[in-house]
Amino acid sequence: MKAPQCETIAIQQEQVAELQTRLDQFDATRVSRLFKAFADSTRMKVLYVLTLEQELCVCDVAAVIGHSNATASHHLRTLLDQGLVKYRKDGKVVYYSLDDDHVRSLVEIAMAHSAERHPTEP
Repeated sequence: MKAPQCETIAIQQEQVAELQTRLDQFDATRVSRLFKAFADSTRMKVLYVLTLEQELCVCDVAAVIGHSNATASHHLRTLLDQGLVKYRKDGKVVYYSLDDDHVRSLVEIAMAHSAERHPTEP
């Protein structure tokens, strides 16, 4: 289905200028990298289970998501690099948790949105 388009060109110069100024201040690359981290189903599973528990060790994350410790560690490293999770070490055990409530909110909003049904408009 083709996206609807305007049938005439009517650019609102002041509005466009203001939006361009604000867009120049927006770091789209950084935000895109953040959402790229969310784009992997395994990482979303990791984030989801971390919304259910305060913190989990790597072994527990691996067991819950049904992957090896190495795979879980790889995904946790990606989430750590994007600032979505944090960790603490207790002896030889590493525990991961969500970085902050913003991450929890993003996961919850994504879950709520995906649960909605969006009928396609004609």
